[in-house]
Parts: sequence; structure tokens; C-alpha cells
Amino acid sequence: MAELDKVTEEILEKIDSTGFKQEGAFNLRYNGYSLCHGNTSHVTIKRKEDKQGMDVYISGEAKGEEIHIPVVVTKSGVTDEVYNDFYIEEGADVTIIAGCGMHNSGCNDSRHDGIHTFHVGKKANVRYEEKHYGQGEGTGARILNPVTKIIMDESSVFTLDSVQIEGVDSTKRKTEVIMGADAKLFVMEKLMTHDSQEAVSDMDVYLNGEGSSAQIISRSVAKGSSVQIFHPKAIGDAPCHAHIQCDSIIMDQARVCSIPEIDAKHIDAAIVHEAAIGRINNEQLIKLNTFGLTGEEAEAIIIENFLN
Repeated sequence: MAELDKVTEEILEKIDSTGFKQEGAFNLRYNGYSLCHGNTSHVTIKRKEDKQGMDVYISGEAKGEEIHIPVVVTKSGVTDEVYNDFYIEEGADVTIIAGCGMHNSGCNDSRHDGIHTFHVGKKANVRYEEKHYGQGEGTGARILNPVTKIIMDESSVFTLDSVQIEGVDSTKRKTEVIMGADAKLFVMEKLMTHDSQEAVSDMDVYLNGEGSSAQIISRSVAKGSSVQIFHPKAIGDAPCHAHIQCDSIIMDQARVCSIPEIDAKHIDAAIVHEAAIGRINNEQLIKLNTFGLTGEEAEAIIIENFLN
């Protein structure tokens, strides 16, 4: 069992929703290399031989199992690019808990690019949780650029729960989903930026199979002079259903650009989009002030409930 320092343990508490333990199926990537990993009878994790990353093989007999694959960067100036492929067999039911946390106390930028590809078998049910978090008093930037590709077979279900907590200076997220017949996709993206941070999210969902459906919800809060750009796109090339919803709270001198896009290529493709950007409701602030909360405390409660 690998010994973890205090900073690493602190970051893991932020990015792993159920608590990281060195047991079961897991892999901890630390400052650009795999520090420790474990397998189960239903999940096998293998390092790639041709490049940085791993192949994760999930048996159809896996039912209700969790796989923990966090990334921690604690050195300033690290640039880490990793390629992870997940092969999920027919009928599997798993939760994959990922995420990346950075602690940068230096003057050089730290960057992690995680390129993940999911091959989801028939009738498999996959929940993928990814949290991003940054901390540290250094002037170097904390940069995260995730790339996610999801290939969904017939009647499979995929839930993508993506959260950027705080402290990430720059992120450019690219997501592509290719859906087979009767496949179901659920996306919840939550994001908060502050100061001069910048976040860009591009998502293309191809509903290629008859009866496929997608629900994409994005909620964000922009503070300071930060910039957010969202561009989710649903392309219906079969009888299908899709709904895109983008809601944002804008504060201070921030900028939010929301561009939901729908593209119907079949007469029975039913796709809907909506977007809303606005400031915190003054009536909500006043009501919380009457309970004795300060302006800052009231804002914090409203933001917390909005993002939950």
C-alpha cells in the first residue's frame, strides 16, 4: 500500500465523492505516473505499453461495483497527458469515479490532459463521475483539458456527472457521444469560475440509433472577470429524443456565452433546447437577509443550492 502525503489526501477528499481507498478496483495517478492500482475478479486495469495511460476491462458480471481512478498533481510545472480506454461488457453495472486535483505552489503552469474513451456494451449501465479541483498559493496556472468519447451500444445507459469545484484557471472540455438504438444518455455538468479563470465546454451528441434519448443539463456560476463558453450540440439522425438545458448565474464582471445547438436529420427526431443566464434573484437575497445572514452568506447558500 502506497503512503500518501497530507496534500494528496486532502485533494482526494475533494475529488472522490465516496472516499478513495487502496482496495477493490483502483488506480491513482500521481504527478505523471501510476502510483498504485488494484484489480478485482470483474475489473482488470492494465498499463498501456505504447503511451501513457491504461486499459480498463469490465466484465459483464460486474454489478454495482465502483472503480476509482483519481489523478493528483502536486508539482509545479508538470505537464501530464494520459490516454485511458474503458471496455465495458454487455450487462455490466458500474460506477467509475475519476477526477483530477491540482496543488500548484510554484510559478510554472501545471497541466493535465485526460483523454478517455468508453466502449459501452449492450444493456450496460455506466455512471461516470469526474470532479476537477485546484488549490495552492503559487502564481503558476492550474490547467485541465479533458477529452471524453463515449460509444454506446444498443440499450446501454451512460450517466456523465461532471463537476468543476474551484481553483482551475483554464479548462477546455471536449465530449463526443455516439449512441446506438435505445441507448440513454444523462449528462449533468456543474461549473464555478472566479477571478480571471476561463472555461470552455464543447459537446457533440450523435443520436444515431432508433429510440435513443439524451438529457443534457448544464449549470454554472461565473464570478469576478471569469469567462465561460458552453456549446452543447445534439444531432438526431434517427427517431430519437433529446433535451438540452443551460442555466447560468452571472456575477461581477464575468461573461457567460451559452450556445445550445440542435440538428435534426430525421423527420422523427424530437430535439429541444433552452438556455437562461441571469443574476442572483434579489428577492431570494432579501429573504435570507431577514434570517440574519450577511450578503455573502446569502449568496453562498443560493449558489450552493443552484449547483446541487
